[in-house]
Amino acid sequence: MPVILSKDLQARIVKHLESAYPNEGGGFLLGTHHPQRDELVIADVVEVANVFAAEEQYHRYAMTPQDWARLEDEADARGLTLVGYFHSHPDSPAIPSVYDRDHALPNFTYIITAVYDVDAKATANDMRVWRLREDRTQFDPVNLVIE
Repeated sequence: MPVILSKDLQARIVKHLESAYPNEGGGFLLGTHHPQRDELVIADVVEVANVFAAEEQYHRYAMTPQDWARLEDEADARGLTLVGYFHSHPDSPAIPSVYDRDHALPNFTYIITAVYDVDAKATANDMRVWRLREDRTQFDPVNLVIE
């Protein structure tokens, strides 16, 4: 099932993740599943502060259970669903790590963006979408459609 993301939302994700560099940044994806069209449409993205220990934020991202609950409520109030989350991999490929797999949920959509230092400026240069298999053994790539 492809993930549909508007250019505006993609730009918002990139801006947030570049501003978090050299640390990981992230947030939630709110959207709607359209089974008849076999697609997931991302309707909004919500930035969430990285609460991982400061000295580990360069390669770890975490949010609080309260953030999760608040965003579930916000999604419900807006007629949307909490469908996944996005985060960056500073100076690393946009490929899920073992840590990502160990903390991921099946049926959730994960957008990972690689952010590198290019001429002393944080630059996002690769955005990929992933879903964890039901048996939690690995992530599978998902087609990302930017509209």
